[in-house]
Amino acid sequence: MSSLPVLVLNSGSSSIKFSVYEAGNGERTRLFEGAVDGIGTDLGKFWIKDAEGKKLVDQTPAVPTRAVAFKMVADALHSGDFPAPAAIGHRTVCGGPTITENQLITPQLIDEIESYAALAPLHTPIAVYIMREALKLFPGLPNFAILDTYFHRTLPEVAKHMPIPSEYVAMGVRRYGYHGISYESIIHQLEPNVPENLIVAHLGNGASISAIRNGKCLDTSMALTPTSGIISGSRTGDIDPGVLIFILKKIAETTPNTLEAADKLETVISKKSGLLGISELSNDMRDLRDAIKAGNAKARLAVDKFTWTIARWIGSYVAELNGLDMLVFTGGIGENDIAARAEICAGLGALGIVVDPERNNVRGEVTISAANSKVKVRVIPPLEDLIIVNHVVRLLGK
Repeated sequence: MSSLPVLVLNSGSSSIKFSVYEAGNGERTRLFEGAVDGIGTDLGKFWIKDAEGKKLVDQTPAVPTRAVAFKMVADALHSGDFPAPAAIGHRTVCGGPTITENQLITPQLIDEIESYAALAPLHTPIAVYIMREALKLFPGLPNFAILDTYFHRTLPEVAKHMPIPSEYVAMGVRRYGYHGISYESIIHQLEPNVPENLIVAHLGNGASISAIRNGKCLDTSMALTPTSGIISGSRTGDIDPGVLIFILKKIAETTPNTLEAADKLETVISKKSGLLGISELSNDMRDLRDAIKAGNAKARLAVDKFTWTIARWIGSYVAELNGLDMLVFTGGIGENDIAARAEICAGLGALGIVVDPERNNVRGEVTISAANSKVKVRVIPPLEDLIIVNHVVRLLGK
């Protein structure tokens, strides 16, 4: 095939991000990328820029609904101003217990993914909506679901099995793991020299850590839902179940309806906790750093809790791996928050991790470990869209 433009779709609660890659003849060239932001508001933004960063579209329309937002994307790609896609890859956070492989999207597959929306309530409802719209607005094009959980399918039973009665296990309650496409992209960039014992910390508004042996996931911090594991922008991370019971009982005092009470609890643990809950200020690390400079004690505590928790997880994964060759930071915070990397590694001196302050004073891809560090420490930005394209091409080949 001479040309194969592949559209990548990544939908969020208030945005639709997209990119188009040329994937024909073995190429993997990003042609352009864009987004519709501010869905549900009168302050929407719709932009497209080429591979050099030049803005090709820069609009500020009202974007009242997801339907309006996605039609903007479809109309632009049908306009003739951009290469029309030949296939579409959808970032899919979770397919539940029955969908563990990346595959062609059918109406039946969408229904199955939707039936497990409770596992990723902030992502799945929007993703399945976009899948259905894509089948209508791009008729005849093959669409593929590319799963965040795919990378974690190698989890051993001891890691993924929950200590709960078997009746709930039969319902699909287990550790799934998330951010898998990001982890895949790190392995892809390290090949062919993937270290035997590797820990990758994907740190952003959503944050997780994975222990990886010989390129395969051995353990990961997120479990049944993305709420578990380390604390993140507005999520609790792992927490004493008794705390949830306590909060639920308090909510039930004024909300007797069980489902409504559960929804309110979910809002507390997913949207009002983490960095935001502790600081009572923001879920954005940049805001918290500014507040710390101004002497805000709650912002300081939030960041300290974040870095302390991550160091604990890294230490436990070193024990699980029985050694560590490389630690990689990725994600928005991992790439850009120089202080967070230094603070996390400062608590890992017993593992032989030593960070060079000068090397660490860089944003983007860099090796930050000192010459005498027993463990190499790197910062590697993820290439999630590229991994989605690779999977689409592989599945088209089948």
